[in-house]
Amino acid sequence: MRHLLTLHYRSLLAVLLMANLVLLMNLGAGDIKRWDAIVWLDIAGEGGAALLALIWIGLILNSRPTGRVTRLLVAGLAAIFLSYWQDVLDEFVQLSPSITWDHWLESGAMPMGMILLTLGIYHWHREQQAINRQLRKRERIFREHRNFDALTSLSDARYLREQLSLELQHRERTVSLIMIDLHCFDHSRRLLGGADSDRLLRELGELLLLNLRRQDLLCRYAGDRFAVVLPATERTVAEKLRGELEQATHSFAFKTRRGETHAVTVHSGLAVSHDDDADSLIERANCSLSQAIRRTHRAA
Repeated sequence: MRHLLTLHYRSLLAVLLMANLVLLMNLGAGDIKRWDAIVWLDIAGEGGAALLALIWIGLILNSRPTGRVTRLLVAGLAAIFLSYWQDVLDEFVQLSPSITWDHWLESGAMPMGMILLTLGIYHWHREQQAINRQLRKRERIFREHRNFDALTSLSDARYLREQLSLELQHRERTVSLIMIDLHCFDHSRRLLGGADSDRLLRELGELLLLNLRRQDLLCRYAGDRFAVVLPATERTVAEKLRGELEQATHSFAFKTRRGETHAVTVHSGLAVSHDDDADSLIERANCSLSQAIRRTHRAA
């Protein structure tokens, strides 16, 4: 709510001022109807539609930055709201037949609002297409907001299993899965603190994304562990990509808020599909990762 008020308080204020202006115009030009002349069913329908338009405006303003798309959507919904608002006021206030502005407001604001709303949705569609191209490595085939990790904005373990299941249905194609784990992350969290360690996970996720192909999928599997789905990828190519990801993270010099440099080291494991389901492929990738961690500990 604070974000809504600070970014869009002028838009909200304009809608409220217009609603109050229309109310004052009706009260100043007409007479309140008798109680028995009020049709409550009409009020419920028109008032409910006006309330929904206001709720939609609030949701849009609270979920979008300022810009042309936001302005078009809000302007369209505001015009639709004012049309329904006038319909509601007509049920309470009797205007003189010589007054025509109420008809213009009811009949003119609605189509104008629909036109503006359509333009806003069209430009929103164009905007979303551009965003989708950037998110191709974060999500594939379908989207469900409950499957996004709150910290990194990557897809979560549930989404990983769903996507693996879809890929593994094509038995003629090999699917490779890489598991990546941050070395001694618990120690790093104690050293860096909560805010910097959370930022480390987010920035590591961005780094991994930059080093993946367009068709690959990166998920946050759990804690400091990431999973990379490599569709239609044989072991030789998967091993090469795995090495590139490790090299990229080894070159990553994370900067803390105090300006200090924190070196990042990861371990990785790889599993290539062979009559697997999603769970068995994930289990084999985790086993490969555990073996890599043990080898590192023995070498140290």
